[in-house]
Amino acid sequence: MRGLLLGAAVLAMVPMLALADTTPPPPTIQQAFDAATVLQDSGKYFEALAAWEKLEPRVANKPRSLAIVRLRKGLALYRLDRRDEAVIATRAALEVLPATEPALRDDRIQGYNVLAKVAEASLDYATAADNYRRAEALAITPIEHLGALRGIVETETFFDSDAAVADLARVQPWLADKSVDNVSRAALKRVESQLLLNRGDFAGARTAAGEAVKLLGGLTSRTDLNDVAARSNYAIAAMMLGDRDDARKYMAYTGAGRVQAGSFDPAVQMTPPDCGGDSDLRPDDTAVVEFSIADDGAVSYAAPVYSSRGGKVALPFARAVRNWSWTPEQVKALPAFFRYRARVELRCSTEFPKPSLLDYLDKRLSKWLDERGIDTPLKRDGADAALLAEERKELADLEKAKGADALALVPVLHVLSRNSVLQIEEAAGLAQREAAILTANKAPAIARLAADLKGWQSKNSDSWGGRRYFRSLEAAATSGPYANDPEARAVLRLMMSDVSRGFDKERSLALLDQVAADAALPAENGFKVGALIRKASIYTQRGDLAAAKAAYTQTGTTAEQCSLIDSAPRLLGVGGTFPDEAKLWGFEGWVSVQFDVGADGRTVNQRAVISYPPFIFTKAGDDTLKTARYEKAFRPDGEIGCGGITQRVRFTMRN
Repeated sequence: MRGLLLGAAVLAMVPMLALADTTPPPPTIQQAFDAATVLQDSGKYFEALAAWEKLEPRVANKPRSLAIVRLRKGLALYRLDRRDEAVIATRAALEVLPATEPALRDDRIQGYNVLAKVAEASLDYATAADNYRRAEALAITPIEHLGALRGIVETETFFDSDAAVADLARVQPWLADKSVDNVSRAALKRVESQLLLNRGDFAGARTAAGEAVKLLGGLTSRTDLNDVAARSNYAIAAMMLGDRDDARKYMAYTGAGRVQAGSFDPAVQMTPPDCGGDSDLRPDDTAVVEFSIADDGAVSYAAPVYSSRGGKVALPFARAVRNWSWTPEQVKALPAFFRYRARVELRCSTEFPKPSLLDYLDKRLSKWLDERGIDTPLKRDGADAALLAEERKELADLEKAKGADALALVPVLHVLSRNSVLQIEEAAGLAQREAAILTANKAPAIARLAADLKGWQSKNSDSWGGRRYFRSLEAAATSGPYANDPEARAVLRLMMSDVSRGFDKERSLALLDQVAADAALPAENGFKVGALIRKASIYTQRGDLAAAKAAYTQTGTTAEQCSLIDSAPRLLGVGGTFPDEAKLWGFEGWVSVQFDVGADGRTVNQRAVISYPPFIFTKAGDDTLKTARYEKAFRPDGEIGCGGITQRVRFTMRN
């Protein structure tokens, strides 16, 4: 102990030496900016994001520099698939960034392209087209112009095809430039073929798709995503023209239905959209949707390719596909190529057709307005693009005659805010004006709800998967005037259930239970019936037929759905043949067929609702179920013994 103390004392007497500070000085703002740029340009987006976020507070008092940093940060967030955050950062930057400074042109183009791509991925095509148009206004090089025009035409195809035709005509001068490569030329021809498909010009679509195929090197065994899209568009056009051999030939060269190893199995969560509802889907509507599958089995991208009625009808099908899921095991077994840009053919489901909640709200608003002598209709017949100028003029005339806050403006604000040609911010602003006027005039909650819903939906359209929109609905349903109005509360809960059904079925069911059990609503109330029908649909998909029967029985309806009996009728046998044409080209695939079973055990009303590859096995799937025989069931009227069955048929040549 003594030695330790002595040693300590001696050490304490040694004078301390001053050491030189070898800590390197922090990088300058310019050095930090350059380092973050290098990380981003090399594809290290996670590291780049950290660098941009570290740089933000250092330039907080320099609006121009902060805007540039936020634009770069927005791109990193987009590349990391953090789309909502990317939109927030990019919009904040573009509001501040000087619009007339030539040195910032590239940054502004990049910002508008990020906003456009997020909106396009969210299937908000009007906003996407608006931002592509803003990027085009800044474009100088042919490639910049053609890139923006590709986005404009591809998105306009599904909400304003006349405008898409006009914009496509502006492509030609830029294609005349010899610096434009064949891949870029082919992309524009593919977009042209898609536009013509949706306008019903199948011959023109086949010609344009054929030119795209030639520009990409022709029908060769080499296939990338560009080849797949062009060849598939050609196949759809040929099929629509009745040239089935030519269609199958081009489809074969997409690789669809020709998996060499593994298999492209149907998803474990794979349902088509319901017929009816707010989208007004019809049983004879047909669509083709393209999608990609992420590592976790979720759909990371979905977009419409073709719809038999064109325009907005195609978008609900793509939204339905966005909610499909594969298991991680299925994803591992699937060759990577088939996870990117797979295509399926779809029809809506007639199993549990839903009434439109928005139609109901419109009727309640219309009734309230009628009582006050305002009878302008809340819906207009005709194409949105053609009506837009008329609606804008009507609004301007009313503002001049009645004032900016007059109740008479509500019907025009209502229809104008729902015009699909409008970009999202303008639509949200119009809906908010409508809601403010209704509130000032003490409209009942159920009459105001449609306007508020549009405002919330517009504000949150960038959200991927609907979770943010769900939170807006939840806040309204649990507090304020809507929480105290039984009907408005029920509508919000039904909408929350529809939104959450894609990512949380238990939450969806709980919300439906709240509507069904709400004592403030009469037992026969339509919202309660709607909740019970939705419950029956979810239980049916789970295979819990007893629970489905219990839910549907409470509705008091008389329809004899398959899900309403204690067990589905037993399949006794089924025939069917493998199509010779598909066998010739080596196709494999599957079809989900919806049908009814008569009391005699024979199937009727067969209709394929999901087919892979598109159009190859659709008829064969229907024909197969026509041969199916089920157990006979007693029905007093001798009619349908069981309705709404969905059966999957596989077509495979492997042992």
